[in-house]
Formats: sequence, structure tokens, C-alpha cells
Amino acid sequence: MNRNIKQILRLLLIQILIISINLLASPEPQKKAALEEQLGNFIPLDAKFTNENGQEVTLREVIKKPTILTLVFYECKGICTPLLTELAEELNKVDLELGRDFQIVTISFDPEESAALAKSKKANYIKLLKNKPPDEAWTFLVGDSSNIYSVTNSVGFYFFKEEDQFVHPGALIFISPEGKITRYLLGIDYLPFNIKMAILEAGEGKVGPTIAKLIKFCYAYDAEGRTYALNITRIIGIITLLAVGIFVIFLISKSKKRTGENKL
Repeated sequence: MNRNIKQILRLLLIQILIISINLLASPEPQKKAALEEQLGNFIPLDAKFTNENGQEVTLREVIKKPTILTLVFYECKGICTPLLTELAEELNKVDLELGRDFQIVTISFDPEESAALAKSKKANYIKLLKNKPPDEAWTFLVGDSSNIYSVTNSVGFYFFKEEDQFVHPGALIFISPEGKITRYLLGIDYLPFNIKMAILEAGEGKVGPTIAKLIKFCYAYDAEGRTYALNITRIIGIITLLAVGIFVIFLISKSKKRTGENKL
């Protein structure tokens, strides 16, 4: 292999290393959007929030029954609205009574959102229910970062802010009256039977396996087109990395072939 080829390969390998670091390394470790199931663990019932009526409450005071926990932010332009809408509509098909057999707790993970906003959002979703439940049956909460993260971390719900929106997963999380995490239903499409079974299991404190493994993330959302955009920068980077790797292999193979021919 002559000196020029070696120099080219050296430069290409350095470029591959730089691209790899940029793609794989995370300069901001907190920028993580994922849902890591914590089945059998407990949420912090002493975490403090403000409900839609402006009252400060702890989760211990709120959670009295099997609970469907939803983590959203009220000004979301992505999956939060479809998630809560789907939940409300599917509950109309479940032969359990909201407020008697179970309850819902919705927490905004945006510390800048207000109780007034939570109240207006609650009114929108209550309208979707065929039978109006007691006020405490579906609680909408807001809180500060410390209490928000104590809950989201306990259930393995990780998110980060990007411009004026959040990158985050979507799921229903089922909690027993004692605060135990018993089941996750992932995504934003649910079957009434799965919701019912998850509620019954939460009432017994019985941990159940996750049925659907497909989870949707709210990211790169195009509000005008109502579509989710792929991370083009990352895709282009990976394609570039593969192209450079193939080119290096080609040069090495060609150099070896020439060396073999020269020996002959």
C-alpha cells in the first residue's frame, strides 16, 4: 500500500471516528426520550402537585382507587391530545365505572403550565365521556420540576424539551391504590378489554406483562401537516458513515489486489 493510499485511509478513519462520536455520544445526557418499565416499583405518593381547582395535594391524597396515570403536557401539539381522547372514548366501552371502580390522574410534565390550563383541558375530556363522573374521578395536576421528575423517573418516563415542545413517549400507566406500578399500555391505541383487565389487576396490586410493545414518541411533529417527521440529520449521518466505511473497504481491497499483482 503506497503512502498516498495510507494517508487517505487515515483521514477517512479519522472522519469515521468524528461522525461516530457525533452520532452516538450524547453531549446532553438529560436529553433522553424513553419509557423503561418499572413494574412492581412504587411511585412517590408524597409528591406534591396542584390540581385543576388550584388546591395543593399529594398523590397519596389523590390516589384512592386503581388508577390510570397519564403523563402529558397540556399544550402538546403531538400525541398527548390523541392519547387522552382515545382513553376517554374507549372508557365509554368499558363496563367499569369511572369514580367507583377506578380513577384517572393526569400530570403535566411541563412545570410552566398552570392549574387554570389544567381545568380547561379537563373540561374538554370530560365532555367525551357518556356518563359524567364525580369531580375527583379524573384529576388534572400541575407541579414544579422536582415533583414532576420524582414521578416520571419512578415510572421510567423520560422526556426532554425541544424548542417549545417536548420529546416524550406515550402510554397509560396503571397504579394500585398503594402506588404500585402494575401495568403499562403503550402507544395511543387501546382496546377496552385490555384497559379493563389492567384496571382489575391494579385493584389487586397484581403486576401484569405489557401486551403491546409498540410505543409512539412525540417528536419532530409537523403541526400543519399533522405528521411525524423522521430525524433526517441522524439518517443522513448514518448513511454517510456507511458510505465512508464501504469506500475504505473498497480502497483496502483494491490496494491488496494491486500488491498481489505486483508480487506476481
